Amino acid sequence: MAVETTATFNLDVNDITQEAFERAGVDLRTGYELRTARRSLNLLALEWQNRGLNLWTIEEKNVSFTEGTVSYTLEADTIDIIDAVIRTDPGDTAKQIDAAMSRISPVTYATIPNKLDKGRPNQYWVDRQREAPVVYVYPTASSDYTTAQFVYWKERRLKDTGDKGSNNYDVPARFLPALVSGLAYKIALKTPEAAGRVAGLKQDYDEQYDIAAGEDRVKAPLRMVPFTEYYGR
Repeated sequence: MAVETTATFNLDVNDITQEAFERAGVDLRTGYELRTARRSLNLLALEWQNRGLNLWTIEEKNVSFTEGTVSYTLEADTIDIIDAVIRTDPGDTAKQIDAAMSRISPVTYATIPNKLDKGRPNQYWVDRQREAPVVYVYPTASSDYTTAQFVYWKERRLKDTGDKGSNNYDVPARFLPALVSGLAYKIALKTPEAAGRVAGLKQDYDEQYDIAAGEDRVKAPLRMVPFTEYYGR
């Protein structure tokens, strides 16, 4: 028996919506039902971002240091910073070096006596504002580090559904079962005739999300080495 040679199955927004309505036991008849489904999809994306880190949304970005500058505004779709380094000589791969920077709390940053000190930036605080996060660095860059960069790995927002039903959703295919289950549950919440299915759809959604989120994790081995010191004369 022949086996298909491709592995490209995906669902566009129309397919996701149709499948979700069928699971909720509701007919998809009007344009309003499509609009309310898209709205629920966008809200579902925000919910997933609050649940935890989605690995496919991690992106590497950089900001060039300016001498004496305390803060830098990041892109508006940045949810948070996962990690950051200072990269010296970024334009020369033979000399380029990444050095770790420590993330500090706003309380720690507030207790720094002179926030305008200059040197090699080695600490940063992320002020997660409503419009866009702002990063405060300490010390501020001296003239020796104006060619260096603040290189960071950010978690970005999921992309909007858009108005085209032919758009694919901003999730890897392995998350489609959880996405469809979640949308079916949200549709049932808003549809009186589907009230009897809400509990079952909620359970299915939670199970599908836990399966997908459990697989979407860093799989590098964890190695723990005890810290030891030698005491003697």
